[in-house]
Amino acid sequence: MRPFLSVLIAAALAATAPVVSAQTAPGAYEAVLASPIRTTEDRARDTARHATDTLAFAEVKPGQKIADMIIGGGYFTRLFSAAVGPEGHVTAWQPAEFIGFQASYGEALAAAAALDNADAISSPIGAPEWPEDLDLIFAAQNYHDLHLKPFAADTAARVNAAAYRALKPGGLYVIIDHDATAGAGPDAPDSLHRIEVDQVRREVEAAGFVLDGSSDLLARADDPRTANVFDPSIRGKTSQFMLRFRKPA
Repeated sequence: MRPFLSVLIAAALAATAPVVSAQTAPGAYEAVLASPIRTTEDRARDTARHATDTLAFAEVKPGQKIADMIIGGGYFTRLFSAAVGPEGHVTAWQPAEFIGFQASYGEALAAAAALDNADAISSPIGAPEWPEDLDLIFAAQNYHDLHLKPFAADTAARVNAAAYRALKPGGLYVIIDHDATAGAGPDAPDSLHRIEVDQVRREVEAAGFVLDGSSDLLARADDPRTANVFDPSIRGKTSQFMLRFRKPA
């Protein structure tokens, strides 16, 4: 085969090959956990939330640009801020409807805005105003909220489309949520604050993403997956799934 033809073929194969990345070892994040920007309450939750393993699953690295989607109290916002360092940036997004529902959500967003390498945004839940060229959009225990009855039926589709636009080619969309039993149906997000993993996969792939990885790290065999996640018998002990999607390069 002629040398120049070999080069052309190799280049064509490289352009069509799937993106494969080495996942960072969880031990590389130990210093992140000790960051002074994190609270005592954060550290108390690290074991249950498998903080270092979650950072590894999301392939978080120094210098990245990350959007934390529906930040809640800001646990992951602070974790990401420590992990990406001064060369990276975190965008904390809290839907305006959440802030209107509970004042503490607004307080958490204000605290995120005070971080040196973060900014805070609030917009309607169906219209997240994320910056472009992001490395990662991360959603923990809140994707199901896109299906709550007060919100428009196409909210999840609109958010997934916005995530696709905001991520750079090869960027990741990581979703962790409370698992519902197969066949739980479309009412599960509103009635149980759970969602079927297959439903999430269908919706996200419909936006153009490809499934890049999954993990049962947060799965629990003792959760029947039929109780509301705020039920005292199961609160803080739910079985959760972890999905990692990639925007094609």
